[in-house]
Amino acid sequence: MLSGWLYDVLVGIITVNQILTAGIAILAFSLFLYALSFNLRDRVARSFAIILLCVVVVFTAEALESSIDSPPFVDLFLRLEWIGIIFLPPAYLHFSDAVLVTTGRPSRGRRRLAVRLMYILAAVFLLLLSFGILLGPMQVDGQPAPHLARTTWTEVFTVCYALTMIWAWINFARAYQRTLTRSGRRRMIYLLAGATAPALGSFPYLLYGSPLAAQHPFLFWGMAVFSNFLVGGLIVVMAYAVAFFGVSWPDRVVRSRLFKWIMRGPVTASVALGIMTVVRRAGEYFGTIYSGAVPVAMVATVLLMEHTITLIAPLWDRLLFFGRDRTDLSLLQNLEDRLITQGDLRQFLEAVLAAVRDHLQSPSAFIAALDDGHLSLIVATGSSPLLREDADLADALQTVVLNGNNGKDYIWGEHWLFPLHQPPETEEGEPILIGLLGVARSPEQKLVPDQRQALVMLIRRASQALRDRRLQQRVFRSLEDLRPQVDMFQRLRAVGRYDSKTSLLEENLLPESDMANWVKDALTHYWGGPKLTKNPLLQLRIVQDSFRQHNDNPANALRSILRKALDSVRPEGERRFTAEWILYNILEMKFIEGRKVREVANRLAMSEADLYRKQRVAIEEVARVILKMEEETQVNFGGKEVGQG
Repeated sequence: MLSGWLYDVLVGIITVNQILTAGIAILAFSLFLYALSFNLRDRVARSFAIILLCVVVVFTAEALESSIDSPPFVDLFLRLEWIGIIFLPPAYLHFSDAVLVTTGRPSRGRRRLAVRLMYILAAVFLLLLSFGILLGPMQVDGQPAPHLARTTWTEVFTVCYALTMIWAWINFARAYQRTLTRSGRRRMIYLLAGATAPALGSFPYLLYGSPLAAQHPFLFWGMAVFSNFLVGGLIVVMAYAVAFFGVSWPDRVVRSRLFKWIMRGPVTASVALGIMTVVRRAGEYFGTIYSGAVPVAMVATVLLMEHTITLIAPLWDRLLFFGRDRTDLSLLQNLEDRLITQGDLRQFLEAVLAAVRDHLQSPSAFIAALDDGHLSLIVATGSSPLLREDADLADALQTVVLNGNNGKDYIWGEHWLFPLHQPPETEEGEPILIGLLGVARSPEQKLVPDQRQALVMLIRRASQALRDRRLQQRVFRSLEDLRPQVDMFQRLRAVGRYDSKTSLLEENLLPESDMANWVKDALTHYWGGPKLTKNPLLQLRIVQDSFRQHNDNPANALRSILRKALDSVRPEGERRFTAEWILYNILEMKFIEGRKVREVANRLAMSEADLYRKQRVAIEEVARVILKMEEETQVNFGGKEVGQG
């Protein structure tokens, strides 16, 4: 028996361990959600999510078991806890195999078979657990805590656990040796270090019922607290390393997203849980079992944490993640914050028109922008209807152009027209017309000097807004042209993180998900429109190779590729309205013939919801066909280059 103060110390250590256990459960669950949200398509991330799920089960069950006194519920949570422990070894082996495949060492069938056999063995151990064979009845008064009695099968499982972990670590070592880049090796070290976390976290539970745990409770609980401290940090390290798998984001984006996720999720939840525990224990010390201060403290902590994170997030982005590119990234960040959207532009121009109408006592006014020789109406205000047809605006433009484009105002029917100019590009040049400001007038109304003076400033404001709009349009067009190349570069860089020897040559760099979205946009504007003429599919080699066949017309070239892909989906024989023709008929009727959704659904005898599901499948099939065509073209092109070299 322990003396009074030693017993209090032991209780304090156990309490700390309980808090750490709950914190790890929160952390693991948050990172599990992160894996599900961002890079679940990657094999490494999927297998890591299985590990995290096992950790969530183990630590959640342990946290619940340690907080209740009912023997039946304690027994239930102890057995739930062992479900996570049982499936942890095969999940580890699965994860190590996925990492090894990523570094360019695909399985020839043996490793894949071994992973499946380990999951089957884990299912066998689960059956033994459910029948009370793997573990015996609960020892309510067992030391160092209530636990399930050990059996011979428990020792067998412990040996299998250790051997599987050793096997997984051999795979990790092989993956590290195959990684050649400096950044890849550094992250692989993080991965190897973090991979010890789940093994360390579950190991103390394997000692329950052993002589060491019963005879040396201080040593056991000290090891448990120490391992939980390590587990919390190492899980974050492991999640950081895994976050780079399967994504093409820049490193700073991966770090920033993961850091914000951890701060807003597990850190905030853990701090709130800790404050709530302290307030509750303080209430018990002063004789109050439950106090209304507990929920108040919890809510206040969550709000303060979220508010603090929002305030300091831009600061830690600049200090921790921008690095040497801080100046460029800060400029882009400021541009995003101060960007003039179409709504902002209309709001400002409406204010300008309101001031113009107030000075001229006019019932209505409008502003039109000149783009590629055509006027487009930006905003119109007032009660009197304005003529919005293209012919009318073209007539207004002709009125200004034919009269020299240098006057201060012109009469156009029942409107004054005021040209909006951009300064000349050279000192000898003339101002460039970029739009018109039109104001409704009464037949005998004339402008007085005071009105003209006020109009000068208002016209200058409107001209500045249209100049900014034109400048931003050029920036956006440049970004749209640059986006496919940037996406390709980021994918190339991401592929070379761990397998720089072969993956840059063999990895499929055009994800089907993106292809499907691009194909859908192109089909939507099949007969013309920006989704066709500005589609990223124009960057494909198969499209560019067909430019000459279509007189260097990108839209026609892309349209021909889409037609070929659609024809490949078409079954052989005459067109019918049977099940095997359903995908082709949806594509043909919806996009080529331009029929409405309801009409297509009625013709094919299906609901609109079913039509949309089948349409998605059809578009994905077309995307796969185009992707295959692109891969064949790249292989042929690469062969020619090698032969010519």
